[in-house]
Amino acid sequence: MAPAHRAAVLGSPIAHSLSPVLHRAAYAELGLDDWSYDRFEIDEAGLPGFVGGLDGSWAGLSLTMPLKRAIIPLLDGISDTAASVEAVNTVVLREDGRRIGDNTDIPGMIAALRERGVEKVESAAILGAGATASSALAALARICAGPVTAYVRSEARAEEMRGWGERLGVDVRTAAWDDAAEAFAAPLVVATTPAGTTNELAGAVPDTVGTLFDVLYDPWPTALAAAWSDHDGKVVGGLDLLVHQAVLQVEQMTGVARAPLAAMRAAGERALAAR
Repeated sequence: MAPAHRAAVLGSPIAHSLSPVLHRAAYAELGLDDWSYDRFEIDEAGLPGFVGGLDGSWAGLSLTMPLKRAIIPLLDGISDTAASVEAVNTVVLREDGRRIGDNTDIPGMIAALRERGVEKVESAAILGAGATASSALAALARICAGPVTAYVRSEARAEEMRGWGERLGVDVRTAAWDDAAEAFAAPLVVATTPAGTTNELAGAVPDTVGTLFDVLYDPWPTALAAAWSDHDGKVVGGLDLLVHQAVLQVEQMTGVARAPLAAMRAAGERALAAR
């Protein structure tokens, strides 16, 4: 029998995604036996056809790269949070047929930091300048009182980050990637780069450090996160972010008041351990 309510994560590549593990764990814990959550390999060219073919059983979509901006023209509206970074990772398909986009990465980052006791910082540093970096800036706009220094590889990236800072109301300063080890003096460092990129910096972690938020979750720990822990620094990982943003997705898609954070995290940890 087909499920009464359907949801899925879309992207390319998508086979690595932990979203089905997290969402299905939530459904099981909540007793939502008539809900299903799948993954679909969809690129930008295939997105309009997929979205156009959704029937009334569909309740929501999670979007990963490269679809977070491509989805926006296909929607009836997006939240202010999503508009602030021009990126949607969550679509709720309402009963009236409207498709509304949101970005749960930003509040997910804030929640993950708050869970580890980080609610306000005087300054921060970001390693990298991609799409995740702009979401990090949007999160820092809410919790960072002072400047944010972005360490980037090119002047074009630097200009892009300064532009995001102006848009989000953040005092963004930029520095060359060659000086990235200087970021470690900040009370909060957010690493947004692909796997392996920060490995070269692990040996430069000083004796006294603040909090590292490394958005990767596989492989884990990263060399940087391991070195940070060795120096007794506080570490927030990519699984923390993934779980917290997924909690918000489950709540929006199903209408439950509170998604089961602990059960979702445990399921994610088991899945990663099995890889």
